Amino acid sequence: MAKRGKDESLFNDLVTKSKTIDGISMDEYIQLLKEDARPARTSFQRVYDMIEETGFEKFKEFKKDLVRYNFFNNMVDGEYTENSIFGLEENLMELVNHFKGAAYKLGAEKRVLLLHGPVSSAKSTIARLLKRGLEDYSYEQPLFAHEWVGLGELTNKNEGIIVDRKKLFDQICQMHEDPIKLLSRENKAAILREINEANKGKDMKYPVERDGNLCPHCRFNYKMLMKYYDGDWNKVMKHVRINRIYLSEADRVGIGTFQPKDEKNQDSTELTGNIDYRKIALIGADSDPRAFNFDGELCIANRGIVEFIEILKLETAFLYDLLTASQEHEIKPKKFALTKVDEIILGHTNEEEYKKFQEDEMMRALRDRTKRINIPYNVKLSHEIMVYSKDYNKKRVPKHIAPHAIEMAAMWAVLTRIDAPKEELTGALTKMQKLRLYDGEHIPKYTEDFVKKLKEDSEREGLDGISPRFIQNAIYEAITSINEPCVNAFMILSKLKNDLKTSTLVNSAEEKTNYRELLGNVEKEYEDIIKDEIQRVISSDATELDELYQKYILNLKAFMQKETMVDNLTGRDKPADERFMRSIEEKVPVDEADKESFRTTIMQYIACCKIDDKKFDFRSNVELRKGLEKKLFEDKKESINFQQVLLNEEDAEEELKINKIADRLIKDFGYCNVCAKNTLELVASIFAKGDVE
Repeated sequence: MAKRGKDESLFNDLVTKSKTIDGISMDEYIQLLKEDARPARTSFQRVYDMIEETGFEKFKEFKKDLVRYNFFNNMVDGEYTENSIFGLEENLMELVNHFKGAAYKLGAEKRVLLLHGPVSSAKSTIARLLKRGLEDYSYEQPLFAHEWVGLGELTNKNEGIIVDRKKLFDQICQMHEDPIKLLSRENKAAILREINEANKGKDMKYPVERDGNLCPHCRFNYKMLMKYYDGDWNKVMKHVRINRIYLSEADRVGIGTFQPKDEKNQDSTELTGNIDYRKIALIGADSDPRAFNFDGELCIANRGIVEFIEILKLETAFLYDLLTASQEHEIKPKKFALTKVDEIILGHTNEEEYKKFQEDEMMRALRDRTKRINIPYNVKLSHEIMVYSKDYNKKRVPKHIAPHAIEMAAMWAVLTRIDAPKEELTGALTKMQKLRLYDGEHIPKYTEDFVKKLKEDSEREGLDGISPRFIQNAIYEAITSINEPCVNAFMILSKLKNDLKTSTLVNSAEEKTNYRELLGNVEKEYEDIIKDEIQRVISSDATELDELYQKYILNLKAFMQKETMVDNLTGRDKPADERFMRSIEEKVPVDEADKESFRTTIMQYIACCKIDDKKFDFRSNVELRKGLEKKLFEDKKESINFQQVLLNEEDAEEELKINKIADRLIKDFGYCNVCAKNTLELVASIFAKGDVE
């Protein structure tokens, strides 16, 4: 809670008192708001503050200014929780900006918020985070509702006013309205002005405003008491007790959820409440608000949020209720006047339902009142890996998961979601390279501007493709059904192949063929990755790698400055060793036509480091490091007999070399004994085929 200086203790005293069974009086509530007006915030203001106060991080990606909100990446004990969302920063920024516009009453508060995207794209997760977040926030930041008390103690006053105690009920407001609504027409403006004046200079973001009548039941009690006390508002307030409330979906306080059922059984009273027929005999009329239960989802969600699951599957009659609830913040309970509500209406829908919605001319009014926010799949590999890593980790999985197993499944998922590069725009760029560029990797010739343009030209990316649930099914099936102590990438990819054959989500034969080809690409990429790791292990001698780098730089310097070098053996001058430099550059790979550009870039890196008084570390340049490692590996590979791994030949010296490689895989790359052996066997079989790249 924000500090309020010397007024903080008074505010805390009133908040503490509000937790007691007796609550606080109206006068005390007004005083509390003068000390701190935050309890009177609207639902949008509370949600926006809740997200912002959790913290955020500003960063740049492909020359775009982005914000990552901690609220959507919740961590407990250093680990992400189940409902954490990875990636989608741009989309979540749009969502938060909508809440900001609504908090400042710029018009966004008059819209139905519609999360639109493919199945399993985190739409429900966002709604769940907002609802759970509001529940927790109501414990940190108080809000209040009023209760009617002592009504049964009233006595007959005169012939004009008859009080039937049987018909009066002590009851907390069913819609948990802000007690500010109890202010009379005569004193409301003055008291609100006093509250706002008192909060100036206290980090107050929003002025306190409350318009609209009380709910029908509270209005009935208020009018009855005003008549009983001859218009004495202060005496009426003696029958009002103000309690702190805690938003809770389970208790149906401030948070509602509506899910469409069978179309024939839908009833709009589920949104706005219905008559309590048991009370009609006591009250005598079904139009009396005391005989009505204001327990529809739009009623109980007042002061908070209501989620509509698959909102576009609602009957038209339901959607009409949303028109006034969004635009006018009013609902129409059966047989009662329009009633003010203060709540966020959040719906979500998938692609197919949204297309029907767009084509239905009967829905024009609702479309005009809808703010759509796309929630696509991840198209960034590192974010997709995090989606699965939070569920399948050492603490949860009873087996070891080999390095890259999750990564390869995530890679295939992302490849199905991104568009194939247009050759006329991107040249020879492959889909795998596009995936790498999206993930922030540097590929020669492709700049940040290029990647930014690439994303702008692919507006639908992430709205199609394989869902995370499809991947999760294959991962847990591999874990539970394969009788091995370690689950590797090929096991999961094999499950994905089988699931693809029988999938009802992918109906097109052409699409299935395309997805199978992408699985083949991923398998090839996996082979390249593990070959690279073996190469790094074999060429991991830091001294030898540094010596190779120094030799390359000396030759590079001589080439760039058009100078000769001194041969260490003969002492004679000689030109830069072009063959040696190309033996490294070809493994990056750098084409003959691009070699001078590559060499110039390296020299510029070195010069920039020197200007900044830093030492250039070749390991920070991915291309150069890989080229050096592959060159060193090629020089040393012949000294290791990988055939022994396949043939199980007994050779103590060779076995020692192989075991050292396995130990490094276990120590530095996260392998276990089983997957280290499997990986060495796979790489040995690749080398046996003559693939030594």
